[in-house]
Amino acid sequence: MVHPETNTQIADEVPWSDRLTAYDRAHFTIYMRLLDASADEAPDQVMARLILGIDPALEPERARKALRSHLDRANWMVTSGYKELFAS
Repeated sequence: MVHPETNTQIADEVPWSDRLTAYDRAHFTIYMRLLDASADEAPDQVMARLILGIDPALEPERARKALRSHLDRANWMVTSGYKELFAS
């Protein structure tokens, strides 16, 4: 699915690497929005629908999996990946 606000493809699972990826760079804003929403204790269904553009009522498993994957990667970005981001 192409995310309407960023015109980028949202993967069901983030491609994982110990280094920043092209996917990370393309989805940096989405990662930050997810972290912000999570800190505000937004419900998972709301984050999936509004930030990832996945309707959890129509695709509950995909929404859950994509949200978890993107949140995990977003957390990696703020604990480890940022070093590489700022070095480039």
